[in-house]
Amino acid sequence: MGDLTKNLSRHEFACKCECGLDTADIETVAVIQEVCDEFDCTVTINSGCRCVAHNKRVGGAQNSQHPKCRAGDCKFHGPTPDQVHKYLVKKYPGKFGFGVYATFNHIDTRTDGPARWDKR
Repeated sequence: MGDLTKNLSRHEFACKCECGLDTADIETVAVIQEVCDEFDCTVTINSGCRCVAHNKRVGGAQNSQHPKCRAGDCKFHGPTPDQVHKYLVKKYPGKFGFGVYATFNHIDTRTDGPARWDKR
């Protein structure tokens, strides 16, 4: 049981460089929890918040939503990344950022229009 939602805790969103950045955007958390509820599954947050320095070290995009704490790279346990991506694109056709990778999904709640990508 998480301290933010049924499946999510703040510590999961903390920057991996241990700088202390652990702000979890509530809208991002809500979308990730919604996927868990839809597929009756759990999730592992591979990467949530990233300070600017850590984002640069890991090769994050210049306009990444991770330093804004509005993103999560998520490994859902149950549905495939493709199933999650299709669900999110259909549910939110004109907003947010959704990327599908071979083993995980990127979910962000950007406010500057939708973004979609496939890196499988």
